[in-house]
Amino acid sequence: MIISHRDRVSGVAVSSGETKGIFKKILISPSEGWEGYVMRLFELQEGGHTPRHRHPWPHINFIADGEGILSLDGENHPIQAGSFAYIPGGSEHQFSNTGSQRLSIICIVPEEGEQ
Repeated sequence: MIISHRDRVSGVAVSSGETKGIFKKILISPSEGWEGYVMRLFELQEGGHTPRHRHPWPHINFIADGEGILSLDGENHPIQAGSFAYIPGGSEHQFSNTGSQRLSIICIVPEEGEQ
């Protein structure tokens, strides 16, 4: 069991040639007793984006703060605080922050998606 707050969780900067301005926090995982799944928080700074990518596992996303674009299989969808999305495995996707504030995304994946 865990009860906490996102501000109390340490995280890491995500950096590669295909990302910009991303910070990741692992909120709940098998370490806290949730076998098979991981809940992560991605924080994208102004102008930040994830890589355009695909993988075999699905994931569920909830937009906690900010606004942006979710590109899913070549189609752009506006997102804002309160938006949610299910991204099937194998779908090409990318999150981009188009606002002037942080874009915070809760992302739940099967354990294999967090390696």
